[in-house]
Amino acid sequence: MTDVVVLGSANADLVVHVDRRPGGGETLLGGDLQVFPGGKGANQAAAAARSGSQVTFLGALGRDGNADFLRQSLAEAGVDTSHVLTVDRPTGTAMVLLTPDGENSIVVSPGANMTIDVAAAESVSEFWLSADVLVLNLEIPLTAVAHVIERADAAGVRVLLNAAPAQSFDPTTLARCNPLVVNEYEARVVLNDASIPADASFEFLAERLLAVGVPTLVITLGAEGALVADGSGIRRVAAYRVDAVDTTGAGDAFVGAMAAELSRGVELDQAVAFATAMSAVAVQRLGAQSSYADRAEVEQFIAERAGSR
Repeated sequence: MTDVVVLGSANADLVVHVDRRPGGGETLLGGDLQVFPGGKGANQAAAAARSGSQVTFLGALGRDGNADFLRQSLAEAGVDTSHVLTVDRPTGTAMVLLTPDGENSIVVSPGANMTIDVAAAESVSEFWLSADVLVLNLEIPLTAVAHVIERADAAGVRVLLNAAPAQSFDPTTLARCNPLVVNEYEARVVLNDASIPADASFEFLAERLLAVGVPTLVITLGAEGALVADGSGIRRVAAYRVDAVDTTGAGDAFVGAMAAELSRGVELDQAVAFATAMSAVAVQRLGAQSSYADRAEVEQFIAERAGSR
């Protein structure tokens, strides 16, 4: 078995620094274009591998230079890409506007990622059915994600779904996610319930998700850490205080690190604690995969910050 298998997207991130986000019809001058490896699936695979897991990435790339660039980046992180599909569509691309506060605005052109339909997913099923933890996100078609979740869960594979970009789900699919990982916005979209107040607390959202059948849940809270919920209750895991340079891919660092810990048999709360450290290190550097630290560096960071969260 493989520790972690990620079935998801891979993109080349085209990053431009801007003083602020442009308004409608406005043209801004930005900094020099930088190209980084990205895509939620590839990012999560790289983070899991950097965290010490044996990782296989399953996805689709085009026949272009960006595909070669992404394969090389994943290989450098220790990810097995030998089963990635090559298709006749451009490799996925993300256009990222990065402001001085480290926040970003992103537009994604999915390209090859959208060829991961049910048939494509089934063509590599022997690999995701052999995972200790299978990680999925929603930058590939929803029909394929729902199909894979059902098949993997029935086979006894632990499924971690990062429901981003946000879409609503059938409750029977959500009930197979262990855990479901969302931020506040994604939690609201997944619930698809207009009766939820605009000022609802994170705990309220967690209770609603548990009520529709989600067995274990993590709501990421950015600089405030994360909320963990399951049948035994709801609790918060604090974040580390750092000066953010670039938040691109920080959520993916969190997901990948958590998947790696879960594949090691670590309890969910401990996995989330390690994941918060991985993402804290990542936001202090530029890029997504390029910002991810190896396990030893994350453990050193945790040791140095002991008692200071």
